[in-house]
Amino acid sequence: MPARSAAQLSRRIGQKKQRLSEAERSQSLPGTAGTPCPKEPHTGLPATPGPQRSVYFSGPQTLPARLGPEFFDQPAVPLAQALLGQVLARRLADGTEIRGRIVETEAYLGPEDAAAHSRGGRQTLRNRGMFMKPGTLYVFVVYGMHFCMNVSSRGDGACVLLRALEPLGGLEAMRQLRGTRRRGTAGRALKDRELCSGPSKLCQALAIDKSFDQRDLAQDEAVWLERGPLGSGRWAVVAAARVGIGYAGEWAQKPLRFYFQGSPWVSVLDRTAEQDARA
Repeated sequence: MPARSAAQLSRRIGQKKQRLSEAERSQSLPGTAGTPCPKEPHTGLPATPGPQRSVYFSGPQTLPARLGPEFFDQPAVPLAQALLGQVLARRLADGTEIRGRIVETEAYLGPEDAAAHSRGGRQTLRNRGMFMKPGTLYVFVVYGMHFCMNVSSRGDGACVLLRALEPLGGLEAMRQLRGTRRRGTAGRALKDRELCSGPSKLCQALAIDKSFDQRDLAQDEAVWLERGPLGSGRWAVVAAARVGIGYAGEWAQKPLRFYFQGSPWVSVLDRTAEQDARA
C-alpha cells in the first residue's frame, strides 16, 4: 500500500475513535441525553421504592385562621354576637385537639351591670381577668367544683361568657373528659348534644380549669379561637334574658344572651324571645 494511502487510512481511524470517545463523554454529562439534568424535575419512577410526598403537600400546612387581638377589641355586646359561629380550639397535653363552634354567649357589661362580677367597679384577685386586655380569659368556679370561661372585651370589667358549643372534633376525648367529671349519670354514654350544652359542661369537655384564668386567647398555645367556617351566618340570632341571675333585679331580664335559633346545641331555649325575633 502506498505510504500516502496508509497515512490517510490511519487518520480516518483516529478521527473515528475521537468521535466515539466524544459521544461516550456526552452521554455521561448532566443535561444531555441519557441522564436527567439535576436542575430539571425527575419524572420517572424512583430508583428505590418507598413512600413519596406529593408536591402539593410539601409547603406549609394550611390551617384555619386564628383570631388575633383585634377581634376581641370591641364592646361586650358586639363581641358576644361576633363570637357566635367561631371555633374554640383546645390542645390537650397529649396533643389531642378538640374543637367546637360557639353557639351561645352572654354579655356582661362591667361596673354598671348588676349581674357582673365587676359590678360597682370592684376589682379583686378573683376577677382581675375582667379588667385585663381584650381576649384575656376569666375563669371562675361555681359551687366550688364547676368552672365557667369568659373572654374579656373592651371596657374595664366587661366580658363574654361562653355558654355552649357545637362539638366539631375530638368528640371521644370530650366524652371521656365529661365522663370523669359528671355526677349522677355514671355508666350512661353522653349524647353529642350533651357534651357542651352549658358553660360548666363546656369547660369539662375541654379540660378548662382555673389554671386557664388570665391567659391570652389570642396567644395561648393550649386554647385559641379560629374563624368559623363559611355558612355560620345562616342562623338567625336570638337575643334573650341571661340564665341564673335572678338576684340581679332588672338586669336579669335584659336581652344579653345570644344564641343561634334552631341550633340543637344551645343550653336553654327562650321561646318568647324566639317569637319576638320572628316578628
